[in-house]
Amino acid sequence: MQTYIHRLRESLIKKHLDSFPCVALLGARQVGKSTLAKNILKDLENTLYLDLEDPRDYAKLQEPIAFLEANQNKLICIDEVQRYPNLFPIFRSYLDQTNRNGQLLLLGSASRALIRQSSESLAGRISYIEIGPFVVNEVNKNKRLWLQGGYPVSYSLDESTSFDWRINYIRTFLEGDIPALGIKIPAETLRRFWTMLAHLNGALLNASKLASSMGVSIPTIKNYLDILEGTFVIRQLKPFHTNTKKRLIKSPKIYIRDTGLVHCLLGIESYNDLLGHPALGTSYEAFIINTILEHLPLYDASFYRSSSGAEIDLVLEKGDKKIAIEIKSSASPNLTQGFFEALKIIQPEIALVIAPVSSPYPIKQDVWVYDINSFLDLEI
Repeated sequence: MQTYIHRLRESLIKKHLDSFPCVALLGARQVGKSTLAKNILKDLENTLYLDLEDPRDYAKLQEPIAFLEANQNKLICIDEVQRYPNLFPIFRSYLDQTNRNGQLLLLGSASRALIRQSSESLAGRISYIEIGPFVVNEVNKNKRLWLQGGYPVSYSLDESTSFDWRINYIRTFLEGDIPALGIKIPAETLRRFWTMLAHLNGALLNASKLASSMGVSIPTIKNYLDILEGTFVIRQLKPFHTNTKKRLIKSPKIYIRDTGLVHCLLGIESYNDLLGHPALGTSYEAFIINTILEHLPLYDASFYRSSSGAEIDLVLEKGDKKIAIEIKSSASPNLTQGFFEALKIIQPEIALVIAPVSSPYPIKQDVWVYDINSFLDLEI
């Protein structure tokens, strides 16, 4: 039996269950939403868990209003809810009738945009909390996490078995999960596109070039991106904008959110393979960005790049506060002049570099170098 690993969002979920009639946990398949929800339910009284992939549980909701009313004093957790978006108008009526917080805990592996009716049906009644794969401050083996990714099963296995698990995960995702959402795109087409994104991980989106390579239109490429983003397997990091007259890049950067999936799509099986692969730098960048954004969800995230080449990998903003972060995979990071030019434009309160160093140290002009664990210990 696997030991339960405490998740960063656990206390937030409990808080929101006390404050909202309905809480929805959204995230990719197999990131641990069900395990997290069950761990929360075991500490509460009067709870009920339904998995809509289980025919026995699905049968209980054939008369949903009657079932909900019969269990109205319980916190009802419904897993895989994205498969039945027609339930959301019924949830609205039920929540309004019972009028208390902590009535429903919904788990889904599609975004609000893909669960088409939820935003309209439950507006003002629901809190959305995103659950991602494991990150650095949830587990303690950074190299394994970087190589194998943060999907709990993948992380827990040995290198070879983990790689096989990820191959099967990608196949199941494309051949089963995507069609279950009513999306009719051939699995091989979407796999080819996803693999292309793996080769372009951390690069600027060039929809025209992707469309030419795939032999489809630019709107089709944007639809593919929306699907992969809506199922939480890619991230589009927007460009930072200022009020200056500097010419800035307007295209987003594309990241595959789990580095284990990146490595699987690129055929990187071992840590030694990763160290010798051209994707090393962008893989580490994605690994760090995913960790930071999970750790600091209230910050608005972007990257800075000007047409002249001034660049910063990650800019975090909350109110008037700005943090500039450069990410280097080398234990002896070097900063370009473009980084310091970008700092003059952004004028952040904090500027730092994250790299695999043994301990923090200042590098230049109040810029410090941190390893990811030391960064996560900062009070920001």
